[in-house]
Amino acid sequence: MQSVSFYRDRFEEHLYSGMGTREPRSLYDPMFYILKLGGKRLRPALTLLSSELFGGTYSRAMDAAMAVEYFHNFSLIHDDIMDEAPLRRGKTTVHKKWDLNTGILSGDAMLIESYRFLEVYPPEVFRELTRVFSETAVQVCEGQQYDMDFETRDDVTVPEYLRMIEYKTAVLVGAAVKMGAITAGASEGDQQKIYDFGLNLGIAFQLQDDYLDAFGDPKKFGKQVGGDIIENKKTYLYLKALELGDDSQGRELKDLFSIQPKKADKKIDRVKEIYSQTGATADTKKAISDYTARAFSCLKALDLPEEKKEILMDFGKDLMGRKV
Repeated sequence: MQSVSFYRDRFEEHLYSGMGTREPRSLYDPMFYILKLGGKRLRPALTLLSSELFGGTYSRAMDAAMAVEYFHNFSLIHDDIMDEAPLRRGKTTVHKKWDLNTGILSGDAMLIESYRFLEVYPPEVFRELTRVFSETAVQVCEGQQYDMDFETRDDVTVPEYLRMIEYKTAVLVGAAVKMGAITAGASEGDQQKIYDFGLNLGIAFQLQDDYLDAFGDPKKFGKQVGGDIIENKKTYLYLKALELGDDSQGRELKDLFSIQPKKADKKIDRVKEIYSQTGATADTKKAISDYTARAFSCLKALDLPEEKKEILMDFGKDLMGRKV
């Protein structure tokens, strides 16, 4: 077994080797454009790693990894359309660079292509892969719908929010590692354990993203700190502050999340104060730690040599060790 970076590099080599000129270019150029925008490629890299974890080969898992990456980027194209986002990874989004109809159609084509990658596998493996893939795809759509619904609701609960990030973000991480295990012929028990590892790590990662958005170092985080506060997003921090704070703090927080001042510095600072005063900051840190511990517990339960599990353990530690 190799490091995550090794599998990421092999995946990118394969991904780029399959890109060329396809007609009509107005359909395929946007697909290749978003794929070339980069990203961490963590999901497909984890698919390749998971296959070798259970005695398979990364080359056998490559098409499953391609399916995961194509699906992920399809969801990004459509998310950007729904959010009316002008930028993705610092570059113009597909629907802005081309047009809305092109964004919809190219995204649709990516979704279909993602399933076509699975056709190379033997019938039994194909059935297992598509069952996991289809269930995950529906859950991602459900998570996106929950996220949109929450924008107009004032009664969102913490359990609802956790379900939303599980569906929108974490299930695809779980599916990525499970699909790698399926290509290697892992037992159903091991498939479930590695899925639960990915799922819990995905939830921890998203909660940490919420935390870093408010309290991270912008130079290390790579985004504008306070972006969620500016956009009045009901994150875990916000919901916990309402749950743990007194009536006065709750009213003030809701008032702050009903406005969008031109200069948001004071709003950001006050919201962060309320997060800390109510205990929401400490509670979020604990939730991140708890979900990370759950992920590692699932990993430890695998009946595999310790040196194999250490690679994923180190990856999880690095991922969750992002500077705050």
